[in-house]
Amino acid sequence: MTLTPLQLTRPASTTDAFLRQLVARVPGSSAAPWRLTEVYTGELLVELPQSTPADIEQAFATARAAQRTWAATPIKQRLAVFKRAHTIFVDNARTVADLIQVESGKNRQMAIEETCDPPMVMSHYLKRAAKLLAPVRRGGPVPMLTTSTEIRQPKGVVGVIAPWNFPFATGISDAVPALMAGNAVVLKPDNKTALSPLYGIQMLEEAGLPKGLFQVVCGEGPDVGPTFIDHADYVMFTGSTATGKVIGERAGRNLIGCCLELGGKNPMIVLDDADMAETVAGAIFGAFGNTGQICMHIERIYLPESRYDEFRNAFVARARALDVRAAYDFGPEMGSLVSVDHMRRVKSHVDDAVAKGATVLCGGKPRPDLGPAFFEPTILEGVTKDMLCGVTETFGPVVALHRYRTIDEAVALANDTDYGLNASVWGRDMAAAHAVARRLESGNVNINDILATAYAAKGTPSGGVKNSGVGARHGDQGLLKYTDVQNLAVLKKQVMGPRPGQDPEKYVVGMLSTMKLMRKLRIR
Repeated sequence: MTLTPLQLTRPASTTDAFLRQLVARVPGSSAAPWRLTEVYTGELLVELPQSTPADIEQAFATARAAQRTWAATPIKQRLAVFKRAHTIFVDNARTVADLIQVESGKNRQMAIEETCDPPMVMSHYLKRAAKLLAPVRRGGPVPMLTTSTEIRQPKGVVGVIAPWNFPFATGISDAVPALMAGNAVVLKPDNKTALSPLYGIQMLEEAGLPKGLFQVVCGEGPDVGPTFIDHADYVMFTGSTATGKVIGERAGRNLIGCCLELGGKNPMIVLDDADMAETVAGAIFGAFGNTGQICMHIERIYLPESRYDEFRNAFVARARALDVRAAYDFGPEMGSLVSVDHMRRVKSHVDDAVAKGATVLCGGKPRPDLGPAFFEPTILEGVTKDMLCGVTETFGPVVALHRYRTIDEAVALANDTDYGLNASVWGRDMAAAHAVARRLESGNVNINDILATAYAAKGTPSGGVKNSGVGARHGDQGLLKYTDVQNLAVLKKQVMGPRPGQDPEKYVVGMLSTMKLMRKLRIR
């Protein structure tokens, strides 16, 4: 690894005045502020207000009042806001990346790539939203005399709870289709990474989004979560499985819907005909991209015995050569973990594995010389299910290598988990790779890629199975979930029952005969 002494100057865009202006949007009437710090150095950036239950209630009330006008606004005018926003977001991508890096510690390339997600989501739904939200007229039970129209109504106020690993992408991208559908949004970002989504809201208002429609509240989950969920009409959550279960339970008690993208213990299966250079490069990103803090990243790699040593040697050599350091330029290939607390959690997983017999092929240690939350790219061998990192999501730059003898064994090992968010299959024979992919219990499966192909396919729903979640973002489902369906039915003539004085038995005979005729004519 390349080691460089920590010599940093914060990006020019992240001035104290600018940061104070961003956080001024957050209501915090009495709670003590959160010390939001620069991850690379641990230095204070800004004090982030913390919202009380009363602040949260007011945020929802303000959003609900604005939503009534917004829902009545023609869809063409609503979408025009996002056409303008697309340009504004792209033009300000570097400033967004500065904020993402300052608050999360990720490397520059990953920060820039994160800025692309909201414009991509806008672009997709600008093409689909009008059609998805338009009334759809269908036939009724009696041809010619009845109709039934499917009408999409906004839920009301959608609560979005965004994680720290992709604060801008999830905080803004999950809100965009909800807003297009006519809803208001109240966002709760993670305290550690509130700056970039706050700037995203500012840009949306610059594009013409009505003020008050998109609210933000901040605070620790146990402090703000109950009030937040109790005032929402729908909840979109990305985060841990444990927290997702709590949110889902409370949403269920309130009889509101929720979409939950939760944890993963994602496998990568390498077939014996895989292109090894491409596979190793993919595995480097899969394990160490965003310092291993991607919901869909790889923590388990399954290799055929015939290619195991070849892959291991190349993979370890490439991991040891990674440029890992703190910088606001495009040099480093891997940055910091998000916090010292999270670094300690990752370390505990590695220490537990080593204590129980796993071998460290490279890495395995914190790097305080690089920054307070840095941890080395780590490759383990001999990981078993009695180890924390054998069954639990580590969510850091730690990956385990495993051998397999048959494809059936590889599939069984990959599926031997409570999670099912993402999986990756590598091989030249596309038919064979497809056959393996179809057997994997995962909401997303990529062939000859780790995750980007699936996640960037905005036209296809993306979600998890098993303990990795409920519902999906993207695709038609990613917008329609923010709507309720109204069935508007019209009866043009009173024919739904016996005529006055008609013998009931004759009515029944006629009704049943008509049903047979309509089926024969394929009318119903």
